[in-house]
Order: sequence, then structure tokens, then C-alpha cells
Amino acid sequence: MPADAPTIVATSGGYVPGRRTERAFGPLVHHAVELAGVSGRAPRVGYLGTAAGDQRWAIAERHEAARVAGFELNPLRLFTMPNVDDIEGFLLAQDVVWVDGGSVANLLAVWRVHGLDEIFRRVWQAGVVLAGTSAGSICWHTSGTTDSFGPELRAVHGGLGLVPFANGVHHDSEERRRPLVHDLVASGELGTTYCTDDGVGLVYRDTELVGAVTERRGSGAYVVTRGDSGDAVEERIEPRTLPGV
Repeated sequence: MPADAPTIVATSGGYVPGRRTERAFGPLVHHAVELAGVSGRAPRVGYLGTAAGDQRWAIAERHEAARVAGFELNPLRLFTMPNVDDIEGFLLAQDVVWVDGGSVANLLAVWRVHGLDEIFRRVWQAGVVLAGTSAGSICWHTSGTTDSFGPELRAVHGGLGLVPFANGVHHDSEERRRPLVHDLVASGELGTTYCTDDGVGLVYRDTELVGAVTERRGSGAYVVTRGDSGDAVEERIEPRTLPGV
């Protein structure tokens, strides 16, 4: 059942410690599933671990998290070859697509090789909720900041651009993230940039930000713009605390 409008949940979170498993799906993942409007059956969650090389241990861990949550997890692997014949049909059959973190630069390159840059636009427009964490957040935007190229953070461009903004992740937990976003916005290399502390997600409907949600009390979302004097101006967006937090 598709969402009633193209929807993206772009986060710096999504996982919490499990009671009997290493990880469990946290409130952010559950919120993405809720936005899909599924009823009467287990929600279908397409999982992409492209940014970390489709590691089988990670897929197994997410399967356990999905079992506990009552979701049907369907991994799309691209290494060493796609594990399905029809990638677009596979993604259109999901209620939510969750993209994990890792190297966003490598993720974008691999996706383009397999035509996912065009496929995801159609999947998004069809109402499948697109979501993810870290690299899985930046990818839906035009650009952002990353350690994909080495230990020093730098800008990354060439995101899918489903929403016409840049994205900053881990805004509170990695000390260079916030100042780099400010420098890049002030210089004009990044345009309007929406950022998330750990545990926070941005919710977009069509290409408009409609709010932020959090699975960690006290964490925030932010918008960074270039001021009239050429400096970066950061404003806090207070997120709504999700149930169960």
C-alpha cells in the first residue's frame, strides 16, 4: 500500500540495542513503516546495505531485527551481482526502503551503474517510503558531507536530488560535521542544508520538509543557510519525540 504522497525519512539513527538481539529497529524505522500505511499484513521493508558492501553479517542482523519487529525484510544486494532479476519491480513491491550507512560516494557510484538513480525516482513517486541512516540519508539529497574519501571530512555531490537540499548527518556526535557544513554553506558550495543529530530524522513529503522526529530526547534537527553577510546561519528545528522514547 503506497503512501499518499512521495515520502522520505532521512535520519542519523534507526537502531537501538535489542533485548535478545544485537540490534533492534528503533522508533525511526517504525515511523517510516507507519507512514507507509500498511494494514492487515506484515510490512515489507526493502533493505539496502550497498554503502558497506552488502555484508552478509549485517543482512543477517537486520533479518533478526525485522523478525522481532514483525516486518518482512527483503534485502537487495548488488555485490557481486544483483540478487533479483527486476530491481525496479522488487523495489516497487516494498512498503519502505531502508538504506544503511557506510560510504555514500561508493553507494551513489554503484547505484548509478545499476540504474538505481532513475529507478528510485519512480519508486519514490509511486509512494514507496524511502528512508535510511547516514549515507542512507544523504543519498536522497543533492549533496552533503562525508568521510568516504578519507579521514578528513569533505563535501560530496551527486546525490539523487529527490529533495533539492543538502544534508548533514551526525551533527552532534562527530566534531567536524557542524563546522564543515557551516564552512561549505558560507562559501556557497552547499545550498540550504538540513542536518540531524544522532537519533533524529527529517520527514519530507514531495520536496518539502514537513517536520523532524526523534528517538533520542534532547536531540535536534537544523537548517543551515547563507546569511546576507555571507556567513552561515543555523536554526534549530525542534523534533517531535516518537512513541516509546
